[in-house]
Amino acid sequence: MDRKVLLKKDMKEKQELVNIILDRYLPRKDEYPKGIHKALRYSVFAGGKRLRPYLTMSAYQIYEKEVEKVTPVAAAIEMLHTFSLIHDDMPDLDNDEYRRGKQSTHAVFGEGAALLAGDALLVGAFELITYAEIKPKVRVQMVRELARETGVHGLIGGQMVDIESEGKKADKKTIDYIHENKTAKLIKLCLRFGALAGGAPADEQQALEEYGHKIGLAFQITDDLLDIEGDPDEMGKTVGKDAHVQKATYPSVYGLAESRRKAQELIAQAREALAPLGDRALILDIVAEHLLTRKT
Repeated sequence: MDRKVLLKKDMKEKQELVNIILDRYLPRKDEYPKGIHKALRYSVFAGGKRLRPYLTMSAYQIYEKEVEKVTPVAAAIEMLHTFSLIHDDMPDLDNDEYRRGKQSTHAVFGEGAALLAGDALLVGAFELITYAEIKPKVRVQMVRELARETGVHGLIGGQMVDIESEGKKADKKTIDYIHENKTAKLIKLCLRFGALAGGAPADEQQALEEYGHKIGLAFQITDDLLDIEGDPDEMGKTVGKDAHVQKATYPSVYGLAESRRKAQELIAQAREALAPLGDRALILDIVAEHLLTRKT
């Protein structure tokens, strides 16, 4: 089977599994209070690639075939990711009216409902992890690590520096900090969680984390490039906004050519990290290849 076809088919199957868990976990939109539940479901089911849960499930399947056991963890990561998007789009942060081809949550439901929807997804993610049919010790470890890597020592810290850097001339140290914390740490954690739940040996756990770290950085660099060169219709969100608000991005610090070269180098390093796993990690190798040519 063609590599692209294989990836598309596998992603669709896993997306459906994640969506089933999310649909079961989230309250119905007509449940009281309706405002918050409508905003929650709008945000979670507005589309999206489900890349982060897909990476978690794919790493797990290298070691265990019953992927349903880890799907609540994967869905929890998607909830946390969606929380970050809702808050990121709000007027006090990126002030973006569109996300995933639709109006942002705050544009549809108002800032108050959007803020609370993001909060609900954040705290709900930790609850959802506890329902996964994996070792209790591993579940506790995941809750602790997810809190740390997405708090002030990770995602939120990266977003804070991102905000503080707007309108200023960022240096390489600053942009590397933003990319590492705002994007790469969570993607790396997806691979780590899948490997942990699957019982990966230490050396393979390390290889998968290295892969996750590299593709996480490459993903954000590609995002920065797409904001300059991407098609807004394909991407489903505003482009050119980073330059307009003088955001700290890879191209603004390194230039377009060096940014492309760096993304290619990171993907090559990610695939090299996977090499010892052989064909067992084929789908992750295809993902890495895909990330360089994605349009959304």
